[in-house]
Amino acid sequence: MSINLETVIDVRHVTENHFYIKTTRNSNVRFRNGEFLMIGLNIDSKPLLRAYSVASPNYEDYLEFYSIKVENGPLTSKLKDIKPQEKMLVNTKATGTLVIDNLKEGRNLYLISTGTGIAPFLSIAKAIETYEIYDKVILMHGVSYIKELAFDKELRLLNEDEKYGLLTKGNFYYYPTVTREEYINKGRVTKAFYSNEVSDKLDIESFDKDKDRVMICGSMDMNMEFRDYFIDKLGVSEGNMKEKGEFVLERAFVG
Repeated sequence: MSINLETVIDVRHVTENHFYIKTTRNSNVRFRNGEFLMIGLNIDSKPLLRAYSVASPNYEDYLEFYSIKVENGPLTSKLKDIKPQEKMLVNTKATGTLVIDNLKEGRNLYLISTGTGIAPFLSIAKAIETYEIYDKVILMHGVSYIKELAFDKELRLLNEDEKYGLLTKGNFYYYPTVTREEYINKGRVTKAFYSNEVSDKLDIESFDKDKDRVMICGSMDMNMEFRDYFIDKLGVSEGNMKEKGEFVLERAFVG
């Protein structure tokens, strides 16, 4: 494994518990959209690395990450204080199951996330291949509080963006939902998906297990609930690197 020193370009503290980092990208850092890299810092003269999904699409010349702040966490307790122009470690070997290669082709693609689990879907929602394969891309993001909708404005305007709008061509749909405050969409992402509330509010076709594909990234409880729902109730298969399926979820870490 090769480890690069990347320069921090920007840091944004979204809430007291969440932060965003943008860094340079050496040319030897390659990844498929949806994969994660090991990133970190030198602590006590030793590299300390953790898995982070890359939030930027793989054709950009920079890297973006979105993280929760873990109190007394060996890495995030220090990484949260990093400043622009400082250095951080980024390995060059990407991996992960949240890639389109692990899904069967289909009609619409649902990206269902909670919390920082939205990170890999930011790259997939801006990926060239996503819109070559699927008719519509629906990104669902569930959080506890409105302030945790870290990319709300960007995602609401993605179809109109000067660059990304050329990719989406109006076929990107965004459904944010909040559980602990009054909001235009109230409740868990699971409820919105099961009840077809998301398709009704976005005015798109209802989910069809035979036509549509799903990616899931969030809390382990949500991941496992959806896994049981798709396998036991709908009778569809989970995709992996050996065999394509109707849905995939990330097992490497909890978002």
